[in-house]
Amino acid sequence: MSFNVMNTTISNEKYSATINSKGAELNSLIDKSTHQEYIWEGNPEFWGKHSPVLFPIVGALKNDSYQYDGKKYSMSRHGFARDFEFEIINSDSSSITFELKTNEETLKKFPFHFSLKINYELIENKLVINYYINNNSNKEMPFSIGAHPAFALPNEFTNYSLDFEKEEQLFTHELDSNLFSGVTRNIELTETKLPLKYSLFEKDALVFKTLQSKKVTILENHKPLLSVLYDDFQSLGIWTVQNAPFICIEPWIGFADNWNSTGDLFQKEGMCVLKPESEFKAQFSIELFN
Repeated sequence: MSFNVMNTTISNEKYSATINSKGAELNSLIDKSTHQEYIWEGNPEFWGKHSPVLFPIVGALKNDSYQYDGKKYSMSRHGFARDFEFEIINSDSSSITFELKTNEETLKKFPFHFSLKINYELIENKLVINYYINNNSNKEMPFSIGAHPAFALPNEFTNYSLDFEKEEQLFTHELDSNLFSGVTRNIELTETKLPLKYSLFEKDALVFKTLQSKKVTILENHKPLLSVLYDDFQSLGIWTVQNAPFICIEPWIGFADNWNSTGDLFQKEGMCVLKPESEFKAQFSIELFN
């Protein structure tokens, strides 16, 4: 295992993964034999991130705020975990665990005592990511958790397609100024495949609140590049920006507010509520192909 400033690299015989302690963000996933990079480079001309962790909310709050126990709190889109330095609490050559705990700054945004642990482990041709969320208080804690990995697509965008595990009737819930407008749009598949084109994303991300599939595979000219497996996640976001050479496949538990949301996190659609002194666990993985 190697350390470089805030980056830590884990590896096995075939692959290596580099994670930044800020936000416990996956920055790189490389095939060591071919030097192929699977994670978006983070060029700020398009989008300056790689794979941020979304916690304790996914998406935006109406007016970037909510109320709890008679007080108003402000929180920006996708929450604050991605902005904080995580502590490394356990590691070996192929696995590493990061932790973020409640601190004075988090309490200003989210008045709950929690710990968020994220474990990355390379197992053969998979990078397995586990989230562990603990409610360390004597009151119920509402939260969402989501992943936002951006995968590099170095060749012509239309060479790629997404292959869903099962046949789907896809309806995306459209966003307007980062909030759900109440409008849905049918997304046509060719059997189980969605050919990629930038026009799909003219109205922001595709948001699928419910899916039969628990795996989506990126195909390049019909050949599998990688799969995202997300058994523990109910929803999926898919996103890119115009002319950007990447696609985000985002397993979510929770999503943005509706335009008529009340501001009560306990009534917010898609939120989890964790009992006092309890733990929540969710896992997704990235499977790589040659």
